[in-house]
Amino acid sequence: MYGRGRRYFKTGYVNFFAESRSGSWFWAHHPCVVVKRFRYVGDPLFLICCALYATNRWVIKPHVHLPFFHGWFNDVLLIPCALPPLLLMQRWLGLRTHDGWPTLGEIAAHLVGWSVLFEWIGPHIMRHTTGDIWDVVAYAAGAMMAFLWWRLREFRNATARHEF
Repeated sequence: MYGRGRRYFKTGYVNFFAESRSGSWFWAHHPCVVVKRFRYVGDPLFLICCALYATNRWVIKPHVHLPFFHGWFNDVLLIPCALPPLLLMQRWLGLRTHDGWPTLGEIAAHLVGWSVLFEWIGPHIMRHTTGDIWDVVAYAAGAMMAFLWWRLREFRNATARHEF
C-alpha cells in the first residue's frame, strides 16, 4: 500500500507507515496541532472577570445603587478570579499534576471550601460580617459559568485537534 517511510499529509496530521528495527510494520500517527493547556492567570475568563471586578469596585458601585452590584456581583466572580491563581500555586507545589482545564472536582472543592470559609467560619471570626446563603448561590452561579466556559474551550480545542 505505502512504501517504506512514504508519507501522506492530512490537515494537521502526518500519518505514515514505518518499519521498526525488528522488521515489523506499524502505523505512526503524529498530531501536528499543539494541545492548548490551561493558561492559569493568562486565561481569558480570569482576565475578563478580574477586569469586571475592578470595574464594579471603582466604576459601577459608586454610581449605581442596584443591590446586585453591591451585594452579589463580585461573589459571582469568585471562582473565575480566585481559582486560576490557586491552581497555579498548586501546580508549582506539585499538588496539581497536570496543566489541563480545571476539573469539576477542583471547582466543586474550592466552591465548598470558600463557601464554608466565607459564610460560616468567617462570620464567627470577624464579628462585623454575616453569613448569607445568597452569597453561596452567587458563588455557585459563578462556578457553573466558569465550568461551562472552561468545558466549552476544552471541547473546542479537542474538536480542533481531531478535525480532518
